[in-house]
Amino acid sequence: MYEVEVKVRAAHDAVREKLATLDATPLRTVTQTDTYYNAPDRDFAETDEALRIRREQTDDTTVVKVTYKGPLVEAESKTREEAETVVEDGETMHRILTGLGYDATATVEKRRKFFAIDGYTVTLDDVTGLGEYVEVETEVEEGIEPARKGAYELLEKLGLDPEVQIRTSYLGLLLEDNNPE
Repeated sequence: MYEVEVKVRAAHDAVREKLATLDATPLRTVTQTDTYYNAPDRDFAETDEALRIRREQTDDTTVVKVTYKGPLVEAESKTREEAETVVEDGETMHRILTGLGYDATATVEKRRKFFAIDGYTVTLDDVTGLGEYVEVETEVEEGIEPARKGAYELLEKLGLDPEVQIRTSYLGLLLEDNNPE
């Protein structure tokens, strides 16, 4: 399965108005705390991979998932192979990973509001330390290019420019901010 994602920096107020005029369906609001790990045998920053434990909280539930994201597969979007599963106990999963030599390297916290429209998920992200972003994404088994073009078209309907997309992960953006050159 491939996650086809296009992300831009954008203020949320105007995008919310556009989503309402396009009859987007509000889905949920969550707070996510992502702990990222680096492998003992390679540097994920160099291989463009990611391994994380995500704690996702709503008002009444907490779900913990472990996710592996492979390297980007194209230059025109943030498309990558992804494998994810729910785990019963995040602390035990952390102990398993660190016991295997994986190091917890950074944490990303964000508040996310999800909307559904035209087969895509639009997410309004407020990322601690970075600000506001909009992501348009979908999952496909094949047909990456048509999915990406659809994401671009939806961004344009929202009044956003896909040409200014950001292919760097929130983790990468935070690490860049903490390591100015």
